Amino acid sequence: MKNLLVNLSFLSTKPTGITTYALNLLPNLQSLKLKLLTSQIIPNYDCYPILANLTPDQGIKGHFDRLVWTQFRLPQIYKQLESQLLFSPLPEAPLYSNCRFVVMFHDLIPLRFPKCFSPLTTYHRYYIPQVLHQAQHIICNSKTTAKDIIDFYQIPANKITSIPLAHDRNHYRFLNLPTRNYFLYIGRQDPYKNLHRLVSAFATLQNSNDYELWLAGSIDQRYTPVLKAQVEELGITNQVKFLDYVPYNELPKIINQAIALVFPSLWEGFGFPVLEAIACGTPVITSNISSLPEVAGDAAILVNPYNIEEISKAMQVIATDSALRSHLSHQGITRSQQFSWEKTGKATVEVLSRYL
Repeated sequence: MKNLLVNLSFLSTKPTGITTYALNLLPNLQSLKLKLLTSQIIPNYDCYPILANLTPDQGIKGHFDRLVWTQFRLPQIYKQLESQLLFSPLPEAPLYSNCRFVVMFHDLIPLRFPKCFSPLTTYHRYYIPQVLHQAQHIICNSKTTAKDIIDFYQIPANKITSIPLAHDRNHYRFLNLPTRNYFLYIGRQDPYKNLHRLVSAFATLQNSNDYELWLAGSIDQRYTPVLKAQVEELGITNQVKFLDYVPYNELPKIINQAIALVFPSLWEGFGFPVLEAIACGTPVITSNISSLPEVAGDAAILVNPYNIEEISKAMQVIATDSALRSHLSHQGITRSQQFSWEKTGKATVEVLSRYL
């Protein structure tokens, strides 16, 4: 078996989507001969130690240092270890080198919602296209993302394989806990996540004093103060809770006890929170655009995320209709069983084996 080098230089101590993807995928790639490039100790794997300052935990500097390391140090390691192929769970790889690589691409949100002077927009506009064009193959997480790669970067469809992601079935599951009086959102607070419309929708609920809105996700000084000001202006300060980052082990409990997960994002490459919520049997309200219908299927209420009234009506009906909540709960658990890391891993191994 030829040597597959796996680039885990980005692994964060506060796992979000890409880290979750990588760590859950690894056990399902073990039929291949893996060598992991990582600064973390990952038991039962052949690991090659690298610098620990290349992650999102170091902010923009961490991203920049990782790109420099990827361009100049990674090709040296690839040659030294006599690797046949590099697999990167995010779309980063050495350009104009002798490295053969397959990358995973997650979304084009920085180009769909560009920010002035944002390094991420520049990264997606100039670096990512070069990586994708030079890759042996591209894996992505949904049909929506595959279409975006074709439309934005003019990559031929036969160079892309869409492989849905999954959830930890032992972790995200129905716990039979009593429902409490809060709606839940999980994720970052970037504008494209649409929290300002979610907050407005919550404020217009009938008997809104009977409910709370819990926002789980790291406090972000660029966006959180604006949201808090909106909450104060609407007079719902006592009902909206900013939970900050919620540790992985605590998520199933707060998901299980929510009236519903409300996830009206304006765009997602996949949408982990939706899958994790339906796996817990928690009703879900999510957007009718991007990849979210691919994940939710018929197990959620799909709304136009730009329509505050539509979001509010969906929250109202879920709050007051116990039969609907029960129906969505059963539909969600059934739907979630279509997704597994074993299936994701098997499909990924099939792609990687073609190039080893």
